Amino acid sequence: MNLSGVTTDRMDDLKKRMLEEITKLEHELRNELPKEILKARAHGDLRENAEFHAAKERQRYVDSRLSSLKLRLAELSMVDLTKIPHDRVGLGSKVVVLDLDKNEEIHYRLVASEESDVANGLISTSSPIGKGILGKKVGDDVTIPIPGGQRKLEILELTTVHDIAGPE
Repeated sequence: MNLSGVTTDRMDDLKKRMLEEITKLEHELRNELPKEILKARAHGDLRENAEFHAAKERQRYVDSRLSSLKLRLAELSMVDLTKIPHDRVGLGSKVVVLDLDKNEEIHYRLVASEESDVANGLISTSSPIGKGILGKKVGDDVTIPIPGGQRKLEILELTTVHDIAGPE
């Protein structure tokens, strides 16, 4: 199977966007924020200096976001698409499920959390539905815990990343 197709390209695009954000945030953390903090310090009393507190808060946020992005990028770099099963729901799979309570078909695509967009059917593998259907086969019933009860789904159709990428 040739997995250098759609899913690998999507992963590469995601990694590229993350690297761009990391570069931008590192520049802000190392260049812009220290200047803002120095400028705010020059205004005097730091206890009631709103500019200083805002700059320090932004510095903490940027530092935290950088750590999170770097960790996630490292995790994504270790994803081995060849280990994704051919007959079960996995990262990149397109899935049609039947909501058994509403008798309604729903289309999902399992993606990395950074790509999730529920309104467009892109759900994260770490979301409750994503976790619930991960590893399931066509015909399997799944019970998803939701606030106020449970949601019962049946896997109707499955297109894995291998099917999407096509043969070599």
